Amino acid sequence: MLGLLLSRRQQKLQEGRITALEEELQSLNQRLTTASQEREQLQASLNAALQQKAVAESSLTDVSQRLAHSEQQRSDADRAKADAQAALARKESDYRHLQESSSEQIALLKQAREELSRQFEQLANRIFDEKSRRFSEANQQNLQQSLNPFREQLKGFQERVNQIYDIENRQHGELREQLKSLQDMNANISREAQNLTRALKGDNKAQGNWGEVILERVLEESGLRKGHEYETQLSFTNDEGRRSQPDVIVRLPDEKDIIIDAKVSLIAYERYCSAESESERREYLKAHIQSVRQHIAGLSTKAYQHIEGIRTLDFVFIFIPVEAAFMTAFEHDPELFRNAYEQNIIVVGPTTLLATLRTVQSIWRYERQNLNAEKIAREAGALHDQFALVVESLEDIGKHLDRGQSAYEKTIKRMTEGRGNLVGRVARLEQLGAKVKKTLPTALTERADVQQDDSDDND
Repeated sequence: MLGLLLSRRQQKLQEGRITALEEELQSLNQRLTTASQEREQLQASLNAALQQKAVAESSLTDVSQRLAHSEQQRSDADRAKADAQAALARKESDYRHLQESSSEQIALLKQAREELSRQFEQLANRIFDEKSRRFSEANQQNLQQSLNPFREQLKGFQERVNQIYDIENRQHGELREQLKSLQDMNANISREAQNLTRALKGDNKAQGNWGEVILERVLEESGLRKGHEYETQLSFTNDEGRRSQPDVIVRLPDEKDIIIDAKVSLIAYERYCSAESESERREYLKAHIQSVRQHIAGLSTKAYQHIEGIRTLDFVFIFIPVEAAFMTAFEHDPELFRNAYEQNIIVVGPTTLLATLRTVQSIWRYERQNLNAEKIAREAGALHDQFALVVESLEDIGKHLDRGQSAYEKTIKRMTEGRGNLVGRVARLEQLGAKVKKTLPTALTERADVQQDDSDDND
C-alpha cells in the first residue's frame, strides 16, 4: 500500500513537470510564430523596396536632376535590404535551433512515455498478481473449510455402514451357532426336567417356581435383554379390581407385547411314565391331558388383553417347561392345540418358545438396524445438502473469478484506449525527464501506442 502511495505521489510530481514542460513548449511555439510573422513583415518590406527600386530605375532617364537623390534612396534601400536579409537569416537560424530543440524534447518525451508505460504495467501486473494470489488463497482456504466437514461426515458415514455390515455378518454367524446348539440345549433342559420331576412332584409351589426358572433360562438363551426386550413379574389391576401378575411380558416393536405364563403339570405325567400296565398308562395320560386343558382354561379367564397398561397381541403363550410332557399331551389329543387357539392361547414348549423368542430378537435387531439406516439416510441427506452448498460456493467463486477477469480487462482498456489515455500520459513523464527506476511493460505501452495511432488516423 505504501508503494502504491509513493507511486501515486511520483506520478503527481511527474505530471507537474510534464505540465511545466508543455507550457514551455507552448511558449517556444508562440515565439516561433512571432518570428515567422516578423519574417513575413520583413519580406513584405523587402518586396516594397524592390518595387521602389524598379520605379526609380524606370524613371532614371526622366529625373536625372534627381539622380543624386535617387542614388541615396537606392543606397538606403540597399541598406534596408541588407538589414532585412540579415534579420531574416537570424530568424531562420533561430527557427532551425527551435526545431532542433523541439525534436530533442519530443524524443525525451517519447522515452519518458515508454519508461513510465513499462513501470505502470509492471505495477499493475504486480498489484493484480498480488490480489489474485490473495483471492486464490482465500478461496482455497474457504473451500477447504467447506469441504472438511463434508469429508468428516462422509468418513463417518462409511465407517457407520461398514460397522453395520460387520455387526450383521457377526450376528448371522452367531445365529447359526446358536441354532446349532439349540437342540443340545433343549435336550439338556428336557433331561433336567426329567431329573427334577420326582423332586418336584406333589409340591405345586415348587413346580411353579421351577417352571419360571426354566422360562427365565429360555429367555436368556434367546438373546433378549431383561428390562429392555422383556420384563418379569409385573403387576396389573383390571377394571374389576382384580390383580394380575403375568410371569413374563416380551416387548415387540410398534408398542406390542407377548404375555407368557409358565404352567407345570408333572404329577400325572410322572405317573404315566412310571405306570407298568397299559391301563394305568391310559388313565394317567388322560389325567395329564386334562391337567393341560385346565391350565389353558384357567389362563383364558385372565383376559390380559383387556387390562390397561398391557399392549398384548390377541393371544397369550402358555409355557410347559417339560418338552416330553408337552409333546405327549398334543400327540395323543390333536384337538388340544385347536381348542387352545380358539381361546387365543398358544401352547409352547422350550424348543418352540426359544425359536419364537429368537424370531423376536431378530425383529428387534432389524428394527435397530432400520433405525440406524434411517439415521444414515438423514446423515446422507445432510451430506447431500452440504455438498450442494459447496457446489454453490464453487459456482460463486467461478463467477467472482470471471468478474475479476472482466474488471481487469476493462481497467486495462480504460488505461490504454483513447486520445490522452492514462498509460500514454504516464509514459510521457519519463520522456519529459522524470527520474524513474522501473519501466512500464512493453505490451501495455504498445497497446496504448496502437490506440493513439488509431486516434491520430481518425483525425
